Amino acid sequence: MKQYTITVNGTAYEVTVEEVGAVSAAPVAPAAPAAAPAPKAAAAPAPKAAPAAAPAGAQGATKVAAPMPGTILKVNVAVGQAVKSGESLCVLEAMKMENDIPAPADGTVASVNVTKGATVQSGDILVTLN
Repeated sequence: MKQYTITVNGTAYEVTVEEVGAVSAAPVAPAAPAAAPAPKAAAAPAPKAAPAAAPAGAQGATKVAAPMPGTILKVNVAVGQAVKSGESLCVLEAMKMENDIPAPADGTVASVNVTKGATVQSGDILVTLN
């Protein structure tokens, strides 16, 4: 970690910044102890592993979330429709700009959670792909 002093409008603030390189080494050490409790209670970690696999799209659904708050201008897909990676799922208006929300991977639309004119917040699930 590094400490800096930053002055804003004449007021000095002390700021501590964590280095990214130092963070990547830290999770490696806890990963080994985390593996030891897994064999003790194999049933408990399984539900935790399933949600982690879902966003990756390997086994479960891929959830496409709103990257920023805005209004849905257009929904380009319907449930059951096959989509290709990069294909526009919907159009989100934010800060007077139209943003295409692309499919992160190939798949089939499992659910459409928004409608035209809906207001969404950052992180709201727009579409789920299988």
